[in-house]
Amino acid sequence: MAGYQPWRHGNITRSQAEDLLSKAARDGSFLIRDSESIQGAYALCVLYQNCVYTYRILPNEDKKVSVQASEGVPIRFFSTLSELVEAYYSPNMGLVTHLQFSVQREEEVEEEPEPNNLPPQLPPRNFPANDVKESDSNTSEQACKSLSDTYLMRLQHMDMSTIPEEYQMAIQEYFRTSVCLDVEQMQNGNPNLPGLKKLIMMICKNLHSEISRILPALEVFQRVLDQQLSPGIGHFPKQVSADSCQSVSSRLEQLTKLLYSIEDKAKSAVFELVGYDGGHPKSLIPIVIFEVKQESLGISTRMILKVDVESGKLYFKKSKDGPEDKYFVHNKILQLVKSQKMHAKLVIVVETEKEKIQRKEFVFDDTKKREGFCQLLQQMKNKHSEKPEPDMISVFLGTWNMGNAGPPNNISSWFQCKGQGKTLDDTADHIPHDIYVIGTQEDPLGEREWADTVKSVLRNVTNISFKQVAIHTLWNIRIMVLAKPEHENRISHVFSDSVKTGIANTLGNKGAVGVSFMFNGTSFGFVNSHLTSGSEKKLRRNQNYISILRFLNLGDKKLNPFDITHRFTHLFWLGDLNYRVEFQSTEAEYMVTKIKQQQYQELLNKDQLSMEKNDGKVFLHFDEEEITFAPTYRFERDTREKYAYTKAKATGTKYNLPSWCDRVLRKSYPLVHVACQAYGCTNDIMTSDHSPVFASFEVGVASQFVSKQDPDSAPQGGIQIMNCLATLLTKSKTKFFIEYHSSCLEKTVKTSEGENTENSDGSIKVLFSNQVKLTPIISDPEYLLDQHILICVKSTDCDESYGEGCVALRAAQFCYTEFQITLTHHGEKTGTLTGGIQLHTSEGKTTEKLYDFIKVEKDDPVSSKGKGSDLSKFSASQAHDISNPSYMGVTYKSGNVIDKGWSYSMPPKNLPLSGKDTGKKSGYDVGARSPTGKTLNPGEDEKMFDNPLYGSMGKSHGQQKDHLTLLDPMFSSSKPSEGEPDRPPVPTPRNRSFTCSETKPQPPTPNTSHLAIQKKPVVPSRSEGGAANNRPRFPAKSRPGPPDQLAPKPRDYRETSELPSKLRPPARPGQPQTSQRYAS
Repeated sequence: MAGYQPWRHGNITRSQAEDLLSKAARDGSFLIRDSESIQGAYALCVLYQNCVYTYRILPNEDKKVSVQASEGVPIRFFSTLSELVEAYYSPNMGLVTHLQFSVQREEEVEEEPEPNNLPPQLPPRNFPANDVKESDSNTSEQACKSLSDTYLMRLQHMDMSTIPEEYQMAIQEYFRTSVCLDVEQMQNGNPNLPGLKKLIMMICKNLHSEISRILPALEVFQRVLDQQLSPGIGHFPKQVSADSCQSVSSRLEQLTKLLYSIEDKAKSAVFELVGYDGGHPKSLIPIVIFEVKQESLGISTRMILKVDVESGKLYFKKSKDGPEDKYFVHNKILQLVKSQKMHAKLVIVVETEKEKIQRKEFVFDDTKKREGFCQLLQQMKNKHSEKPEPDMISVFLGTWNMGNAGPPNNISSWFQCKGQGKTLDDTADHIPHDIYVIGTQEDPLGEREWADTVKSVLRNVTNISFKQVAIHTLWNIRIMVLAKPEHENRISHVFSDSVKTGIANTLGNKGAVGVSFMFNGTSFGFVNSHLTSGSEKKLRRNQNYISILRFLNLGDKKLNPFDITHRFTHLFWLGDLNYRVEFQSTEAEYMVTKIKQQQYQELLNKDQLSMEKNDGKVFLHFDEEEITFAPTYRFERDTREKYAYTKAKATGTKYNLPSWCDRVLRKSYPLVHVACQAYGCTNDIMTSDHSPVFASFEVGVASQFVSKQDPDSAPQGGIQIMNCLATLLTKSKTKFFIEYHSSCLEKTVKTSEGENTENSDGSIKVLFSNQVKLTPIISDPEYLLDQHILICVKSTDCDESYGEGCVALRAAQFCYTEFQITLTHHGEKTGTLTGGIQLHTSEGKTTEKLYDFIKVEKDDPVSSKGKGSDLSKFSASQAHDISNPSYMGVTYKSGNVIDKGWSYSMPPKNLPLSGKDTGKKSGYDVGARSPTGKTLNPGEDEKMFDNPLYGSMGKSHGQQKDHLTLLDPMFSSSKPSEGEPDRPPVPTPRNRSFTCSETKPQPPTPNTSHLAIQKKPVVPSRSEGGAANNRPRFPAKSRPGPPDQLAPKPRDYRETSELPSKLRPPARPGQPQTSQRYAS
């Protein structure tokens, strides 16, 4: 029995173990898996009365194992797991029932190497002796023969015309006979590979003398550079003579390192001497000119806008060659307001010399030009900001399967986001991103060669020499991160790791590499993966994703219970994910025709990744920007005009239908700013059968906060979490507690055990009735509002996680707020958690964020004709306060709201800060500030959007007891009801609720004591939102307050099916709406 262990299941997940035991459906069925909480420990899972009981098996110092069973049962130690299992077949051993039926592991379908007409993949570089048994000589001979044949086959594909004949013969002879002898030597414990050594010595017989002649001269040159141009150093140390006994490879490595060192030192010395900072003497963004139209008194006139980022000025001119009418300095440009009705229209809000506010309305040639102008103005504001640290950065992400071919001479279009899809305007060519993340697959270059290539391209494009943050390679899968030199000291805690998912999860031809780091106070994670190929291997790709999710070791090691989807403020996942379009092979030409017509939607409806994501099987709660570019695979090389979707095989014709294999997805914490600026592919880089894919993101970041308050005198802040109710999808019979993790807490906080109630659907409801108070290390609101609390529901028996989630403290900025989060574990949905959170902060001010500079306006107000007006008059036509859907945590696609995995009930914004006395002036006036702390002008909020992230922007005094609406109808409501007495009542009434998925209608509770200001509906800022510009207003029945006080409203067609789904607005709380998982 020691040799065969059918009950041993290795590192399967807890949910997989529960599924296997449920299928067995017999009391006493059991299996043993690896523990998820303690490395080297195990978990014994036993089925009894349709419940799974889990017992931890721990090894001691002598490597003997024991079961943590019931109290009062003596602990017994066993030398092996087999002995332990044998003993527990006996009854009365402290388990809920004795072991009876072992559950065997389901066989996984392993990935097979894909045959093709290219040279076969190299086998693994090592052949451990225990992989080939000495006693099995036939197996050994077969392995050697297979290895020899593989290399000889590869050799046939090589061009050897330039190689001397004696070398050709020597190489062929090695692969024919000597390689097998080397394998035998390896099996016998000799790792020196004498056959290989002999071959290399023969080929490199003239190289030794050349190296011996070159090295001394290079060493002298390097030592001179090491002195940093300082004279009078004295005598140099004696040179180390070349060692002829060294291997050729080690001497070549020494030579290569020496050359790289000389190059770096020489560049550094010369650059320092001339005060050089970047790829050119000056790193400047050139002046950019935009031709626009200005409407005045119904007359359209042409105008010129000239943007000088370096001087921080915006010029207004009547003609390109004429004099400037006037200019505004960066700090006098108050806001940019994008029109949603006209996608090329922009309002520039400026302050004149007399402190008057002017709105200047312009129409650009197209939307892309408007976006380019906005990016330049944002760059100007950032460049001349008085803040010591940035609050927003731009991140470039690129993924490219290079097809084992080197890059062409010019790949700049990739880094400038040019080609197909959502691309950047030409005016943004010289605006550098703060961080570049480049993922490659089937990359034939060395790390240094590829890094130098990319840096050179960026230097030519941006005039900046970027610093390398990290580079990590697994076989031919590589990730590289570069950053602006000015950010070098802001980046810390850099980690990298890799996971193999190739054949038997031991080969690195498929898998993932990742890099993580902190940018000031914000954590970033990046994953580049190359998943299993083949249209029919969708399930294997799903397995690859879960394996990478579980075993890629990045980020804060203290967050051990959380996988990488919860460890980072922003997680980006890119690569050749290899998901295909599920069409029949006979429809290949039909697909090509649709692609030429740029009609992608029918193909995207059959995209495997989208379908699997919608079903919650992979990339749960990840977002992907809408795909508006052609499939990036499989092209004929050296052209982008033809897809090579057939491949001749000995077994027949294989089809690789055009597919979006290369993707970029992201997942961020709730209520953080992130907006996609570009997502597309190049059309001029053709050396591979894949096209490179690019994405550009605008990302909010938090600073390394240093409080200006005296820690001894400043009031202590507090975070109260209460009324928590978890619904867990598990059959485990155990007790649960909650752990709270955050960088704003000194230590992890645990709750007491919750009270379990079993539901009829097999789930478990756990009530945590005790209120938990968390004490943050800093109580300043500027710091706390950027923080998040990570929540983990754990079992008491094995200390293993049953679900993780995240709550944003910004949600509780004003008063008590209810939340609901979807709990996930290892990429699977495991339940939900509802509760309430209240935040107490010290007095302090929050500063305006750079991403508040650009707004989106729903309807165009009456133009001010460019005339000056005072501040209060301007407020009546102020832009609606909505930055972008991603910042609100809502993604719009065809009018539907996408499930983000969390929702909050939002308080009215005129309430005092939670925990403060209403009569006392707070450190900052919550009634007069935007969600991110920007001061609003008097009367401004009446004309602002309703922002579902933060609640009403109007001065509503009405209060509505509208309880939290749920993400998933299968889970019970957080609202107390007769059928749910265990849910505590909510202590604080709220003005409105917001949710990101299906909701149930709830009648509003009228409040007759105050009148509610008429509020406007949320409208998405995506491009399709502009089509619905004449929508009727919401009916009076959806507003709190007496109906007779409101003017009669026209019929609301949005509650009927008469309005096309594309034009329907997102459903408001209390209205039905369709749940949709996939975020574009």
